[in-house]
Amino acid sequence: MQIQVVSVGKVKEKYLKSGIAEFEKRLRPYCKLTMDEVNDEQAPEQMSEKEMNQVKEKEGERILNRIKPNQYVIVLDLQGEQWSSEKLARNMEQLSIHGKSQVSFVIGGSNGLSDAVLKRADQKLSFSEMTFPHQLMKLILLEQVYRAFKIQKNEPYHK
Repeated sequence: MQIQVVSVGKVKEKYLKSGIAEFEKRLRPYCKLTMDEVNDEQAPEQMSEKEMNQVKEKEGERILNRIKPNQYVIVLDLQGEQWSSEKLARNMEQLSIHGKSQVSFVIGGSNGLSDAVLKRADQKLSFSEMTFPHQLMKLILLEQVYRAFKIQKNEPYHK
């Protein structure tokens, strides 16, 4: 399976970089993983709704430029469906069985995702009703993808 993670912004914190690198290493036996970071749009702290939508649209264009037409796209969105780790494992396995072995997970920036990216999504997934920093979300996502592969293979870890 080919897993792509497209995210807005660069991870700056050393502890997050270290955790992400660890899960990239752990995932090597299970999938071909690519990490695509797109630049976040510089914007003032206080924005009008119109300005926020413009920022999301510019970031959205960058995201969509990284996604191939044949990829199955799962966006992380607060309005998405919440899955257990086991359901993520089952759904990833089903995608692979049905010929959708190229999966792209998309993590938006601090302002969320553009309408164009949300429309491109094949699935909207929410990890929680809580809001997480998008850099931390990358680490959480990789851990859950790793856990999903361990569950699929019936290997110890997911207890």
